[in-house]
Amino acid sequence: MLTFSDYQQHDALGLASLIRRGELSASEVLEAAIERSEARNADINSMVAQTHDEARATATAPLPDSPIAGVPFLIKDLAYLKGVPCTYGSRLYADNQADHDATVVERYRTAGLVIFGKTNTPEFGLNVVTEPALFGPCRNPWNTDHTPGGSSGGAGAAVADGWLPVAHATDGGGSIRIPASCCGLVGLKPSRARNPAGPDVGEGWGGMSTGHVVSRTVRDSAAFLDATHGGALGDPYPAPRFDGSYLQQHTNSLRPLRIAVERNTMTGVAPHDECIRAVESAVKLCEELGHHVEEASPEIDRELFGVATGAIVVGNIANSVYGRANTLGRELCDDDIEPHTRFMAESGRRLTAEDYARAVQVIHQAGRALARFHQTYDLMLSPTLVGPPVPVGFLDTITDYDAGVFNKRFVQFWGYTNLQNATGQPAISLPLYWSSENLPVGVQFVGPLGDELTLLQLAAQLEQAAPWFSRTPPR
Repeated sequence: MLTFSDYQQHDALGLASLIRRGELSASEVLEAAIERSEARNADINSMVAQTHDEARATATAPLPDSPIAGVPFLIKDLAYLKGVPCTYGSRLYADNQADHDATVVERYRTAGLVIFGKTNTPEFGLNVVTEPALFGPCRNPWNTDHTPGGSSGGAGAAVADGWLPVAHATDGGGSIRIPASCCGLVGLKPSRARNPAGPDVGEGWGGMSTGHVVSRTVRDSAAFLDATHGGALGDPYPAPRFDGSYLQQHTNSLRPLRIAVERNTMTGVAPHDECIRAVESAVKLCEELGHHVEEASPEIDRELFGVATGAIVVGNIANSVYGRANTLGRELCDDDIEPHTRFMAESGRRLTAEDYARAVQVIHQAGRALARFHQTYDLMLSPTLVGPPVPVGFLDTITDYDAGVFNKRFVQFWGYTNLQNATGQPAISLPLYWSSENLPVGVQFVGPLGDELTLLQLAAQLEQAAPWFSRTPPR
C-alpha cells in the first residue's frame, strides 16, 4: 500500500509519471487520496461531496496520453460536476443537481484526472474565508484555529493537508491567491478568458472571475494550464493568444525584469508588518536573481474603483439569488441565504442599469491604466493579503451579522487582489514567507494581460532559489 509519507513526496506530475511507468497504479494513488481525506475531513472540513465510486471506475479505465493522467482531483463547489449537486455553498441551491459538466471539468476529464469529490466554499464565493452556513467552517491545516482563506478555502486546505497535490479553484476577487497565501501554496489567477467559463455562462462577475488551480509546485500549475486553456464554443471574447506549452517553457531562461513594488492597498488600510516583511524578503530574492526592483504605484482612483467592483459583484449576486427564487416559484425565506448575502443581494437590487454601465466603464479604465503601467514595468510585486490568516469566525457572515463591523474587519485582511480581476491581468501568489506564528504569508506578482508565462518563469526561478515543497503543516 502507498503510505501517506510516500504519497506526499510527489507533486501531480511526479505521481502521473509513476503511474505511466507502472510503478504505481491510478487506483493506488486514488486510495491514498481517499484515505487521507476520510481521516482528516472531520478536522479540516474541506470536502462537501464525494464521488468515490465514479473515481474508482475512472482510475481502473485506460488513461489518456497526458502528463497529469491518473492524478486525484477535487472540484470547487462553484462548478458543475455531472451527477453531483452544485450548491454554491448556499442553502438556496442545496438541491441544485448538475446534469452536465462545466467546460473546464470536461477538460479535466479529457486530461485523465480522477475526480473524487467537491470542495467547500463560502456562499456564492462571496467571502475571503470559507465558513458557509450550509457546510460549516473550513480550517487551515497550519493551525486549525485559523482560516485557509476563501473562496477556494476547501481546495487550499485539502492540498496543504496533503490530500492531493492540486485542486480546482476560482478567483473573482482573489479567491485562488487568498487560499494560496493562507495555506502555503502556488496560486495562479490566469488572464481573463484564458480558461473557459461555459457552457452555462459566458463570464463570471462581469469578466472579473476566472478559474484555475492551487498547487504545491509551479510546474503543476503550468501543466494544468496546458490542459485547460483556450476558448470554447460560444465564448464572448478570447484571451490573448498563446500557442506554446506553459509546462515546457516555464523553465526557460528569463531576462532581467523590471519589477514595481506596490505597497498601497486598494482600500487605504496599512498592511500588517508580517506582510511587509514578506515583500521585503521577495524583493531581496528578486534582486539576487538579477531583476531590477523599485517602488511604483499605478495611477487609479481607488475609491471609485471600489464602488465600481462592488456594484458588479452585488448586481450579479442579486441575479443569482432572486433568479433562483423565481426558478423555484417562491419568495426568499429567511434561512435561504446568509445575512451577508441578503445584504449584498438587496444592495444589488437597488442598482440602476446606469449604475452598472458606469461600473463597467470604471473597471475598463483601470485596465487601460494598468496596461500603460506595464509599458514601464514587466511585473508588479505586492503582498497577497493585508494580514496573515485570520482566526475562524473573524469574518462571520451568519451570527450577529453587522455589515459595518464585517466591512471594517474585511479590509484588515483583504485589499490587494481584486484589481487584477477587474483589469483581467494574470497574477500569482507564491509561498515565500512564514509568519512568526508559522502561518504562511503569500507574495503576489502581477503581469500584463495575457502574460502568464513570465509569471510562471519567475515563479520557477524563485521556487528554485527558495524551495517550499518540503515545508508542510504539522501532521
